[in-house]
Amino acid sequence: MARAQQQGSGERTLVLTEAGIPEEGTDTDEVVISISAGFNELKNETLAGEKHAAVLREMMAGVEEEGITSRVVRFTDTLDLGVIGLRGARLSGSGIAIGIQTRGTTLIHQEDLVPLSNLELFPQAPLIDLETFRAIGRNAALYAKGESPEPVPVGNDPMARPKYQALAALWHIKEMEHRNEEQAPTELAVTFEEP
Repeated sequence: MARAQQQGSGERTLVLTEAGIPEEGTDTDEVVISISAGFNELKNETLAGEKHAAVLREMMAGVEEEGITSRVVRFTDTLDLGVIGLRGARLSGSGIAIGIQTRGTTLIHQEDLVPLSNLELFPQAPLIDLETFRAIGRNAALYAKGESPEPVPVGNDPMARPKYQALAALWHIKEMEHRNEEQAPTELAVTFEEP
């Protein structure tokens, strides 16, 4: 089953095609990108207005710049970013994963940690731009290679929370409609189609 959503005039369309239940990776040169249930389904952009097609393309490019491959897995049984990231890391041959929610909140996780403990957390989704998403991909790849990179710098806007809190809560409620506790994680083939 193919899932596609038009990204707008002149922009690529992100197509996510289900490729079955993901297997535990054996390739130590991989990073799993774990996406939430509504990613590119509920919305096609983050709270910052970054299109999901561009976000995924930048993260994948950042991973590839370091000579590492990536694969994408959707988790629909939970919306908890810590759990999504950790479960992706446990599927990853390197033990490293990037977790991202529809609204853009992101983290880098490692398989031997607990859900609320991660390598890097990017909680202010409205402040994460494409350059930052690429840097997140690069850092995830560096962790996969056994390195200890400097954390990706992120902005901090004390007014972001009050400004976006109601909108983020609304998106979360809407994304709950895409949650399916009975569905296993799904590996996705990723393509970016020209308009």
